[in-house]
Amino acid sequence: MITRQRRVAGVCVLFAALTAGIALPSAALADETTAAAPKVNLVLDVSGSMRERDIDGQSRMAAAKQAFNEVLDATPEDVQLGIRTLGADYPGDDQKTGCKDTAQLYPVGPLDRTEAKAAVATLAPTGWTPIGPALLKAADDLDGGTGSKRIVLISDGEDTCAPLDPCEVAREIAAKGIGLTIDTLGLVPNTKMRQQLSCIAEATGGTYTSVEHTDELTDRVNQLVDRAADPVVTPVATEGAPECAKAPTLESGLYTDRAEFGQQRWYRVDVLPGRELRASVSASADRDVNPGYGVLLRAVTVHGREIVRGEAAGNGRTDVISTGLRYPKREGDDDDADKPAAETVCLQLTHSFSAVAGVKTTPGLPLELTIDVVDGPSPSSDVAAFGLGRGWWLLGILVLTGFVGGLLWGWLSRWRVAVWRTN
Repeated sequence: MITRQRRVAGVCVLFAALTAGIALPSAALADETTAAAPKVNLVLDVSGSMRERDIDGQSRMAAAKQAFNEVLDATPEDVQLGIRTLGADYPGDDQKTGCKDTAQLYPVGPLDRTEAKAAVATLAPTGWTPIGPALLKAADDLDGGTGSKRIVLISDGEDTCAPLDPCEVAREIAAKGIGLTIDTLGLVPNTKMRQQLSCIAEATGGTYTSVEHTDELTDRVNQLVDRAADPVVTPVATEGAPECAKAPTLESGLYTDRAEFGQQRWYRVDVLPGRELRASVSASADRDVNPGYGVLLRAVTVHGREIVRGEAAGNGRTDVISTGLRYPKREGDDDDADKPAAETVCLQLTHSFSAVAGVKTTPGLPLELTIDVVDGPSPSSDVAAFGLGRGWWLLGILVLTGFVGGLLWGWLSRWRVAVWRTN
């Protein structure tokens, strides 16, 4: 005989099972959303030079705190944000100790605005400027998850912890292929600091910004945090071939590859009549290279005839160089218009980077290739399209009109001279 206690226990077990059945999918969904959340790590220089009072009548530290408070208020709900400091704790003169002075002020995760502001309020300019070590730790703070990752570095001076070069650290982070971008902001910048912060940003595809006012700092950091929340396109890894016949066929999208020094990479794209191929490539120097380099992107037919090319050259002032090209495939270019066939376009990528002595040549330099096949120009825009196309007839009319006009003007001039001499 079933007692009342057993009935109650059975009901409780059933209720617990139903609750678990409902809660588990929700928890799984929440975990998936958290894993895909964008992450931002704000890295703030708290070295002794931040005491200087040259930003809108207040110290650089006070300006940074004000900007941080406004940024924390405006941070989107879906962004996981953290704060790391450099030079905030050690006031001494020992460089070895000072170059370890980086700490996580607020962990990367869901933002508690009150707690984060309270942590920022405790900061006081103190010690050294270990930018390189701070970037390495900041990258570790962002480990895990599938969402976008961004470091925003704010500093008022160059790194004081050589020989750990911050540019080399940024290149090392970029070479890991974890999709982490570093943006840098310089407070009251000088030439040396500008070069270093620009180098750090360019190594990871980020941006460098010079700021001299509190509102500029606030606006720029807000923009970068918002950018992290924007949807991003995940690049697809591909591997180009040494010749067109063996090259992979790519569709519209963003691709990554690597090319060794002196190596050509080939890719194939099918372009239907009435469509336009738009292709661009960026090559990055993630290690020391000799100044003076270039990148060439050629579109050729499967028979080797060049269609169009794009090229760019650099002189060592930037670690990234880009170029692109456009090729419209016209309607009616094929003999059988009833059965339009796609044309296979071969893309040849060549770069002229060369390694500095002693630098590893493998793996190859990172490449980012963008392919877009879109609707081509209107058939009526003959002259504006690639080449003159059927616009040759217009050019012919213009030439003929000019020739006839010249003959008439010459005959009229001679006739007027003859009449004048007769009179």
